[in-house]
Amino acid sequence: MARIAGVDIPRDKRVVISLTYIYGVGKTTAQEVLKEAGVSEDTRVRDLTEDELGKIRQAIETYSVEGDLRREVSLNIKRLIEIGSYRGIRHRRGLPLRGQKTKNNSRTRKGPRRTIANKRK
Repeated sequence: MARIAGVDIPRDKRVVISLTYIYGVGKTTAQEVLKEAGVSEDTRVRDLTEDELGKIRQAIETYSVEGDLRREVSLNIKRLIEIGSYRGIRHRRGLPLRGQKTKNNSRTRKGPRRTIANKRK
């Protein structure tokens, strides 16, 4: 397995897909990195030379990925909670923050259903 930005990327997939296993690298960013490194998107990770891997690692260093990005996101959320903004309050309560309705949906944010005792008519 090739190790880029502290992540073991899968060997048998195309490079452009394998790079998306790194937190903070999507398909578009992966394509930009490969273009900058001068590596074809269609090559498999197992077929990369050490020189090409080095170029990819160097190109990814310009982006904020993995631990740094996770830390930045968590600090942004913590800041919103501390200043008491609407979004911060929604984060604290575990509710959706982007204006979604919560009467019927939003089970992902709210978690599994909690039954209410004695709800008989």
